[in-house]
Amino acid sequence: MEKKNKVTMSDIAREAGVSQATVSLILNNSRSVKLSEETRQRVFSTALSLGYKKMPAPHNDNGQEEIALLVNAMPSYDPFVDALSEAREAAWRHDTLLTVYDYGDEAELAVRIIAQLNQRRCAGIIIASPITQSIDFSPFANQTQLPVVLLNVYDRAFPLLPTFLPDDRANALQITRHLIDQGATRIAHIMGDNWMEACEMRLEGYREALTQAGMPQDEQLVQATNWSLNETYRATLELMKVPEPPDAIFCSSDWMTIGCYQALTELHLRIPQDILVAGYDDQRIADQMTPKLTSVQLPYYELGRMAVEYLCSGEDAATRVIMAGKLKIRASTAG
Repeated sequence: MEKKNKVTMSDIAREAGVSQATVSLILNNSRSVKLSEETRQRVFSTALSLGYKKMPAPHNDNGQEEIALLVNAMPSYDPFVDALSEAREAAWRHDTLLTVYDYGDEAELAVRIIAQLNQRRCAGIIIASPITQSIDFSPFANQTQLPVVLLNVYDRAFPLLPTFLPDDRANALQITRHLIDQGATRIAHIMGDNWMEACEMRLEGYREALTQAGMPQDEQLVQATNWSLNETYRATLELMKVPEPPDAIFCSSDWMTIGCYQALTELHLRIPQDILVAGYDDQRIADQMTPKLTSVQLPYYELGRMAVEYLCSGEDAATRVIMAGKLKIRASTAG
């Protein structure tokens, strides 16, 4: 009997020519990110044509039973897990339990969770995302009297909400300055999805470093991708075809640099002897690549701890923390 293949979001993303993150946002009907109606319709049409069906059951207005998920460890494959791990430790130091709920960017589900938290002994609520991004806080604004803080997300319409964020602009500026200090004069930047404000902030930091150094900005050296290895591989090959190819490449994530390394190896270019490469977010793979990858470590430990300590201390002042990370210099830029 032939096994039926399940249609996944990755399948839809590949057919529609967008990232998996974009597909997830659209199919979950999220409006937290501004995407064109044409993109939304293309994803919906592609999903239908591939036979993807997600039919949520109607929800019980009288509330749901709670299931607690207890995990004995949080593997740090994504740097944001550091924020959760440190938040858990900080809460325990304050004799408080941290419970984690995944609401899948569905505001209705998050409102249901908050309603149940209102009935329990809860010191406060942290709304967070592994992706630094703006959210629409308005669905939650009048749902609870509990203190609320935002971690790795923000809403400019609610400037008094305590907010804890990494500084993408400053981090990208750090990396680009380092490449300049290493003697690079033609620095390329491979972005992720350009609808993500975090990517735009990294691009701003890259450009600001070039401006401060009095270096020209060549738009041929900026490539947008959908975060995938294939796209980064393609972008790297395109960069090396320009009349004056780059002598350094700054990728918007460590994961993307795998595709970059593959392309440079195919072109018989050595890292760092022929070209410097730097990543972003200091994932565990950075220290395991050959050569080891220069990256910037995001301050998620500190931000997770501060978010919890803000709630445990009973603070009520408006707080907005935007923190730069630490540059980790390794062999990929030690040319």
